[in-house]
Amino acid sequence: MNVLSFLKDKCLLLLLHAAAMGALAAFLGLTGYFLAGIALILIFWSLILGIWLSATYISRKKYFSEIENILGQIDQRHLLGELLPPSFSLEDKLYRRYFKCSNKAAIEQIRRTEEEQKEYREYIEGWVHEIKAPITGIASICENAGKGGAARVQEENAWKEMLRTIRMENRKIENYVDMALYYARSGEVYKDYFIQKTDLQEVAAEVLAKNRLLFIQNHVSASIDCKDFVYTDRKWIAFILEQIALNSVKYCSESPVFSMYTRAGQHGVVFVFEDNGAGIPPEEVSRIFEKGFTGSNGRARGQATGMGLYLCKKLCGRLGVGISAESVLGMGTKIMLTFPISNFIVPVEKGEGH
Repeated sequence: MNVLSFLKDKCLLLLLHAAAMGALAAFLGLTGYFLAGIALILIFWSLILGIWLSATYISRKKYFSEIENILGQIDQRHLLGELLPPSFSLEDKLYRRYFKCSNKAAIEQIRRTEEEQKEYREYIEGWVHEIKAPITGIASICENAGKGGAARVQEENAWKEMLRTIRMENRKIENYVDMALYYARSGEVYKDYFIQKTDLQEVAAEVLAKNRLLFIQNHVSASIDCKDFVYTDRKWIAFILEQIALNSVKYCSESPVFSMYTRAGQHGVVFVFEDNGAGIPPEEVSRIFEKGFTGSNGRARGQATGMGLYLCKKLCGRLGVGISAESVLGMGTKIMLTFPISNFIVPVEKGEGH
């Protein structure tokens, strides 16, 4: 800050003083006051004004020099509001308060961004670890096929079994890739979704068909009774249902039975995925949607990542779909998706029959 810029900032104040001094001199002259007295008054006025301006300039220059020094010494300049030097000026106190509010919001945003980046990094690290397993499995199958001798490899049943196993391992890779893709997009679902009338019966059947080899291998018996339509994004809901189904396969019983059906709920249509698997301990039910939570069943079986249901919860939140769970240990688990009924859509549906 230099003298010229300071005087420009005080331009209106100087004009006000000049007008006041002119008006006072004119008034005193009209009332017969002698010129020497008028001149003396104006000189003292100007002197006092000059002293005040000089003191103010020195004080403000020192204040802003301190701020510049602080800026030059800190790396995180968004913390400036916390480090501003003290001042008796009301204007400075107000700026300090506003800076603190602004900095607090910026720090919170930075913290959220760092948490999201850390969460994403941890997920990618876990994903890379998980995808190595099916890749290694495919390599092992191919290696064993090469060492098993021509006679065994040429047998039709051996070929079918090997191809089936390769397809299953490849399906695992595809699922992990889909999880990474949907996780990456979960922060901005609105850019990639399309709300439309969706037949959950068809979506559930597609999920079963897509993973039929895995279900056949685990002897899963599945039934679908979804008579209700919902308004949602078909692709994202298909992925959510698939993750729920794959998660149930991990903890299925010797004779697994999956039931998928819909029912009318208080706030909309409820889709229920029910299995007769191992069930979840009561103290763990409320935590199954937490990131990285595998629970006692996951630790015992050693094949859980704690990401599938967490991702379902996150995507449901973005889509405005409720998700909850009920379970009885040793008897099975229910995962419920609640699709709210729009007040705008209902009248349109009623009007389609006219």
